[in-house]
Amino acid sequence: MTPGAARGYLGAVDFWSVIRFLHLVGAVVWVGGQIALVVIVRQALNRSIEDPDRRREVLMAAGERYGRVGLLVIMPLLLSTGIALAYYWGVINAKASISVWMTTLTVKIVFAVASFVLAGIHGFVAARSTPGASRALGIFGTVVSLAVLLLAAALV
Repeated sequence: MTPGAARGYLGAVDFWSVIRFLHLVGAVVWVGGQIALVVIVRQALNRSIEDPDRRREVLMAAGERYGRVGLLVIMPLLLSTGIALAYYWGVINAKASISVWMTTLTVKIVFAVASFVLAGIHGFVAARSTPGASRALGIFGTVVSLAVLLLAAALV
């Protein structure tokens, strides 16, 4: 049985529940922000701003702001809570055995790092390249982030 699995009631809110909650909030903001930029903001700008240069300028400003929040708040939050949860689950102090669960966690971590790296590359490319290359990288990064969520769901 996993830690805390038998305590599925409100009275079970403890320190580790708060850490998991913060990790989930970080993931929601990270992936939700990517989806919002791709699906909502970009589409709204396409419909409301006729000038393609102005549209690109506004989208770049939104992306830069999201990138700063991601770099300064979300990534440190996910990293710190992820390390804390790895300790809690026994991953860091070698209590966990090599298993399907550990393999899934490892792949999730690799994909999460790839998501952050892709976001950084996307920001660099968006400022210096064609919109098509930037769009493709943004969509690919969002798909990788969604894969992280899928793997996270498989772990619980």
